[in-house]
Amino acid sequence: MMNNSKCVKCRRAGIKLFLKGDRCFTPKCAMIRKPSAPGVHGRKRPGRLSEYGLQLKEKQKLKRIYGLREKQFGIYVKGALKKRGVSAALLMRRLEMRLDNVIFRLGLASSRKQARQMVLHGFFKVNGIKTDRPSFLVKKGDNIVFNESKMKKPVIEEIKKKVKKHNLPEWLELDGESLKSVVKKEPTESEIGSGVDLSKIIEFYSR
Repeated sequence: MMNNSKCVKCRRAGIKLFLKGDRCFTPKCAMIRKPSAPGVHGRKRPGRLSEYGLQLKEKQKLKRIYGLREKQFGIYVKGALKKRGVSAALLMRRLEMRLDNVIFRLGLASSRKQARQMVLHGFFKVNGIKTDRPSFLVKKGDNIVFNESKMKKPVIEEIKKKVKKHNLPEWLELDGESLKSVVKKEPTESEIGSGVDLSKIIEFYSR
């Protein structure tokens, strides 16, 4: 249905948030079929937002893309603000290096939500250790494999078919047959391309 709550979030944000897995990559995606804002006045020119409103909108976009709760997202931003360097770049790097996001980027799950569920159910090992925490931060050189017990599940063959067509990011490496992967390096801003004005988010938390 077009009125699906996840599709409404994308239309309200004005960009794809990739909340519905494979559907987001097909012509059935709401952002292709009906990209205007939801509601009877969706096609009308939107009213001008205040600076605070713009900051809030960008924050909501990024938070929803990664499927984080308000408190958890705030911790990431404030952590980036405390470190030396470009806060926006540090924030994106930490979000991208979350295990659930890496599983999604590898093409082993069709959405970050599905990736999170797979991690929680113990599907993966990082450097030989079972890791069931979606927020676990991987680092350069880390090896990620499926737990041996999960490799027998029927879904694995389906995943192998899907990864053959998946556009893998430069910072990750994946063997399509064994489904073993390696974090080659930390992602750069250009490789991430969030479609969000990160400066607005930094301003929001710097007030």
